[in-house]
Amino acid sequence: MKTLVRVMIAGAFVLSFSAAGYAQMQANPPAAPAAPAAPAAPAMPKAKKAPMSAKSKECSEKATAQGLHGKARKEYREKCKKGET
Repeated sequence: MKTLVRVMIAGAFVLSFSAAGYAQMQANPPAAPAAPAAPAAPAMPKAKKAPMSAKSKECSEKATAQGLHGKARKEYREKCKKGET
């Protein structure tokens, strides 16, 4: 008998938390905003990458020839551009 009462109390406890979870849910999801009638001002074009300088290309090719990757490659290219290598 004690076991049955404990199971019933535990069940009521669990159900009380599940009901609280449902109370916090929205009944109706918000509607999608309507499309604007007139198109907005044209968006800013994406900035294009500046072309690589000759020095930068040269340093990149040297790093490739040495098989450098990741952080080591980046550090090598920085030193190369400064003329340290």
